[in-house]
Amino acid sequence: MIAFIGSVFSPYYAWSGRGNPENHAALNVALYGSANRWTMTERPERAVKRCQDRFEVGTSALAWEGSDLVIDIREFGAPLPFPVEGRVRVSPTVVTPKAIELDAAGRHRWWPLAPRAHVDVEMKRPGLRWSGHAYLDTNAGSVALEDDFHRWDWSRTSFEDGTAILYNALTRDAGTRPLALWIGQDGAIEHFTPSDDRPLPSTLWRVERRTQCDADFEPRVLRTLEDSPFYARSIIETSVRGTRGTGIHESLSLDRFRSPIVKAMLPFRMPRAFWSKGQ
Repeated sequence: MIAFIGSVFSPYYAWSGRGNPENHAALNVALYGSANRWTMTERPERAVKRCQDRFEVGTSALAWEGSDLVIDIREFGAPLPFPVEGRVRVSPTVVTPKAIELDAAGRHRWWPLAPRAHVDVEMKRPGLRWSGHAYLDTNAGSVALEDDFHRWDWSRTSFEDGTAILYNALTRDAGTRPLALWIGQDGAIEHFTPSDDRPLPSTLWRVERRTQCDADFEPRVLRTLEDSPFYARSIIETSVRGTRGTGIHESLSLDRFRSPIVKAMLPFRMPRAFWSKGQ
């Protein structure tokens, strides 16, 4: 799930000139498995309410209840309008203290707020329920991602004694900008240098995938969850600091996203509602 205020991947936000981020808000929900669903309906400013501990967008809402983040989902999928309704509770177990700058100018900030968390999922439509491990982060920026980046790869892998989060970004002004973090069980962040940058198979849309991992290990894609013209989300098997693990991996091509053709395709999966409530 991703909650957006000023949706960075919204064609409507890009076409508007990005002048009013609150007029381009959305809750993205992706379910994989026996009942695949995707929802990312963008809503106008009049459908958005927010304060320090609550964010409402249309008929969905995110709110802090003590130290838990509770997400109430009432959406319809795209391109097929299947209902997506339920509640997700995220309980952080490890919290980090501050945000990290992703570029030299400090125009893009990322905070791995809870690199380790517990999640309880209770979906009514489709009828699904499970509990497990989770991750929570937040991003902010003062300019469009495609203005400063060609592409990046990102991954998160949890181990018994910590979590490895790896960024490998190709910026437009300074070339490759790798970032490798080891976050301990106490939330302390250690920067380290990964052994190698290794290729993974490209997606059906020919999105390039790479990952940083130990030099003596051959990483592999276990499953591709999302395959779009500019973005891929995958489950990979990797090795970091001498330990094997299974992680979530993302590849993002901002050069692809800049294409007017790609932007024209996005409304099929990112419809925009022009009313305040409901669908």
